[in-house]
Amino acid sequence: MDVHRWTVYESPIGPLTLVAGERGLTNLDFPGRFSVPDGAEKGALPEVTEQLDAYFAGELREFDLRLDPRGTPLQLAIWRALLEIPYGETVSYGKQAEKIDPSLFETDVEPWQRARVVGAANGRNPISIVVPCHRVIGADGSLTGYGGGLDRKRALLDLESNRQLAIL
Repeated sequence: MDVHRWTVYESPIGPLTLVAGERGLTNLDFPGRFSVPDGAEKGALPEVTEQLDAYFAGELREFDLRLDPRGTPLQLAIWRALLEIPYGETVSYGKQAEKIDPSLFETDVEPWQRARVVGAANGRNPISIVVPCHRVIGADGSLTGYGGGLDRKRALLDLESNRQLAIL
């Protein structure tokens, strides 16, 4: 049985709930978006919190953590594609959709609809920040949809573009 540990990390953009099991980090989420699994034990997750400290200090550009997200094959492919977006860069939902194997989409999803499917999957990303869904923006360059709210998305993008991190 996979024993889970959890903790709350106080970040510059607000508290984050962290959950990890034996195979890696399963969740990193904002308040109100996640419930700690039954039977999970409260405990420190130093490897995760140390890397988050370095990220928020502007010293870490790529996380080196074992990840264990749970999702459908399509969601997992979409979340893996997020990991390919370089620090400080953004892509549109459409560009992210182009990187996904078309056979993973349901047969009734037309190519022009795939960006919306990607957006929905990004909204269900269980490991925010580490799996950087904040780096995906609208085709017109606008900030759209983010589970932590657009203020947090802007703060993360500002941090990554070497602008002052706005403390929320």
